Amino acid sequence: MSDHYVKVKVQLEQMKSFGEEAEKEGVDTEEQLPVSFPPASVSPDPSSITIAAGDESNTSITCKHTGKSRNNQGKDDKNSCGKDISDLSLYGSVVSAHVGKNLNRLGHERTVHTKGSGKILQGKSKTNGNYVTIHASKNIQETRREDGFKLARKRRPVTVDTSKAKTSLEALKLSIKQLKWKEFPLGRRTACDIYWHGVSFHDNENIVSGQVNKFPGMIEMLRKINLSRAVRTLQELFPEEYNFYPRSWILPEEYQQFSTQIRMVKENDATVNPTFIVKPDGGSQGDGIYLIRDPSDLKLVAGSQAKQSVVQEYIQKPLLIDKLKFDIRLYVLIKSMEPLEIYIAKEGLTRFCTEPYQEPSQKNLSHVFMHLTNYSLNVHSGNFVHSDSQSTGSKRTLSSVLYRLAAKGVDIKKVWSDIIALVIKTVIAVVPELKVYYQADIPPGKPGPTCFQILGFDILLMKNLKPVLLEVNSNPSMRIEHEQEVAPGVFEYVPSPVDAEVKVGVIRDTLRLMDPGHRKPSLSSQQRAGGFEHREEIPMEADRQERSPDEGALPSLCLKQVYPKYTKQFNYLRLVERIAALFIRFLGVKGNMRLGPTSFRTFIRTCKLSNSNFTMASVDILYIDITRRWSGTMPDSREAGMGLQAFVEAFFFLAGRRFKSLAMREQVVSLLELCEAQLESSSGVEDRRSVSCSRALPRAVKTQTPGLTNPQLGSPAPLRRAASQDYRLHQRLKPRTLRANVEN
Repeated sequence: MSDHYVKVKVQLEQMKSFGEEAEKEGVDTEEQLPVSFPPASVSPDPSSITIAAGDESNTSITCKHTGKSRNNQGKDDKNSCGKDISDLSLYGSVVSAHVGKNLNRLGHERTVHTKGSGKILQGKSKTNGNYVTIHASKNIQETRREDGFKLARKRRPVTVDTSKAKTSLEALKLSIKQLKWKEFPLGRRTACDIYWHGVSFHDNENIVSGQVNKFPGMIEMLRKINLSRAVRTLQELFPEEYNFYPRSWILPEEYQQFSTQIRMVKENDATVNPTFIVKPDGGSQGDGIYLIRDPSDLKLVAGSQAKQSVVQEYIQKPLLIDKLKFDIRLYVLIKSMEPLEIYIAKEGLTRFCTEPYQEPSQKNLSHVFMHLTNYSLNVHSGNFVHSDSQSTGSKRTLSSVLYRLAAKGVDIKKVWSDIIALVIKTVIAVVPELKVYYQADIPPGKPGPTCFQILGFDILLMKNLKPVLLEVNSNPSMRIEHEQEVAPGVFEYVPSPVDAEVKVGVIRDTLRLMDPGHRKPSLSSQQRAGGFEHREEIPMEADRQERSPDEGALPSLCLKQVYPKYTKQFNYLRLVERIAALFIRFLGVKGNMRLGPTSFRTFIRTCKLSNSNFTMASVDILYIDITRRWSGTMPDSREAGMGLQAFVEAFFFLAGRRFKSLAMREQVVSLLELCEAQLESSSGVEDRRSVSCSRALPRAVKTQTPGLTNPQLGSPAPLRRAASQDYRLHQRLKPRTLRANVEN
């Protein structure tokens, strides 16, 4: 017998003697496990048996079944731990153990009290065999504990706070049940992983961690006026790319412009008599929408206040099915804003009018069931059909409509591709303003949740199959039931199979994508708040997501990633985001959304945009003019100063003044490159200045005479002179092309 086994035998005998003493002190023994080592002729598997010789306090034995890959070592390995433990009896050593009855649900852990050592031994039982662990040392014990924590974290059910879910509650409950997650319908004192709000980010003001299904500012950004302004800004830069949005005017501020343009159109061609649709800025569910054919028909005043609204060109030749006009409700998930991640649901809804369509005329302008596709309006029509079928009725699935179009020879792939492009371009238009709202509510360095949101895109197909954006809803209805009259005057909610088919899948797969166990490490607050660098490549993500063991029975994701998957095709459109990054950089005060006059002057001075022809006095006049005009368009604004949209207008003005010979898009790109180069240069100067300070101070200290003080040592003047000398040297060494670009 080897010396090694002799030492172990001695240790076991010592443990036995300790056990007798423990029995005298009243240690209970419920279960005895004979423990022995295999004979010397048998070579033990080092992965299944671990022996630590030395001090009896560190003695440990680890027995486990390692899986199917070990089965080829012999049939006895199927219960290797039991066999090895029984073999230990050959040496006449017995270890008494107490096996705890409380088993951990996730790991089936057992607590073993070793008689004779007075220690608690941790073990786990698996369905494929016994698993008993007697830890060898402190390091192994810590390793096992960390592995246990990782397993617990991986398998711990995700917690969802649904106390603010409101109308989406039923679909959300079904989704959580399918995922086997844990719901807290009344909220929770401790933090949850996900908070599901029904209206806005501010439904719960006390969230400092986790994930919220609303972005700050999304409601404000997707109001009719703000959405129109955002898209019109991109239409100025990329008119051909953003021709999917009807021509729009903002009322009442653009009433004169609207009236003049319509009058000129009619004067040029008397046969042209266009129709326009008027939408209240804060309206929803079709409330307040009406059609006009002349500017004089506008209802500009509501009570004593001017009515904020958007008037758009009406699409007179929509695609018809069964002689009915319809639109598409498509669900879009913004999973992340920095980096930008967009998912589109593969299945959507189509909402049909309930009266056969005719081109607008003075007689039928008021027929809302003919011209407006809103479900909330048509559901009150006597012709509305509730159907359990996905391909019939007044509400159908998008796939059933596409299948029907494909049967007629329509190129469905082209239609779907155009819809994806429309969605990506629209999101790119609204993201810059959203970043300003985000940094205001969750400033860099402040604890706060990450955000995601499901949006409802309302899209109309024209007769030529071109998709047109009608509006984007920040709070699309997620009801999976509809109101039905079961008796005269008696209404109740009954299940809607079509809604459930689409909406439950969207919510469930949104939760799967936002599972904190699957998410990548989050970016810093500064990156999230708008530090987008246009030169950086956005990381790609595979369409196939990892699945947890509980997701094995779930269907494949119904959400398809479209961005950053198609980054190369659309990244060039993100010019306004770069302008927003400049705006956020010069805001100064955390949580602010407006640029003050001093900050605007700092921007001009830092980017070297002033000269003899455009003095700082001219800068002040520009700031005052633009700020005053925009403050008049937003009377409900609480903050004074220049907002992002006003800053973009000022930026366009500066670009046109600086690069007069270029087209507008090239003007903006050139000014952006100039500003970014100046900021990069100034940050380099600051870095060199700090290096100069750190080098100059020790040299000055060395030249001091002991016991004397130099009053100039604390003065920054010598350091500024040193830095300025370095800066002048840097300017002489810079390429001439850069200096030429800086000059006017």
